[in-house]
Amino acid sequence: MKHPAASLLCALALALGGVGPSAHAGEIYKYVEADGTIVYTNVKPQGVKKAQTLKGSFKPAPRPTDAPASTRLVRVSREQYDELIHSAATRYRIPEALVWAVMHAESNFDPHAVSPVGASGLMQLMPATASEMYVKDIFDVKENIEGGTRYLRVLANMFDGDMVKMVAAYNAGPDAVKKYGGKVPPYAETRAYVAKVIKLYFQYKKQRAEDGAN
Repeated sequence: MKHPAASLLCALALALGGVGPSAHAGEIYKYVEADGTIVYTNVKPQGVKKAQTLKGSFKPAPRPTDAPASTRLVRVSREQYDELIHSAATRYRIPEALVWAVMHAESNFDPHAVSPVGASGLMQLMPATASEMYVKDIFDVKENIEGGTRYLRVLANMFDGDMVKMVAAYNAGPDAVKKYGGKVPPYAETRAYVAKVIKLYFQYKKQRAEDGAN
């Protein structure tokens, strides 16, 4: 991922235009709208019976120049990736093969990867995007996977589940895709990225089918 998404909060229907009397500092609420959109907000929803208060509190993601703590240097096994990706993909209704493909293309499974523009971790989240996805530690494997998969859900909601548009927006930002009428932006890097991720998606989909997984 190379560009932060300026319209993420709107896509998630987050009422973050200011902390008014209905906001509770440090609390995060989750609920599902009638159309299936998963909403996360720090403002207590009004009239939502099944809003869930999530544990923990939100704090901004670290700057990309912050050195990883030694506890982040533990290697993660393929089995652990499987479990974390399955959990996140199930929660946000994103194909597991797509999460694998994006992770492969973004970081080649290096949880400590940092790009020249500051995208960090397995899913190469920009600090602003990580904050908007409620990632507390951008180098934490579980949180990075959760944040990246949650962002894919945002893009799926935004582009009606069109995988090509989702992948293009993950790389170039959703505003760039909208600028070009919902098509892949004419950037060589983005076009190569989309082709790579879609190819990897079908490879992982086939592999998981052969393994008997979803």
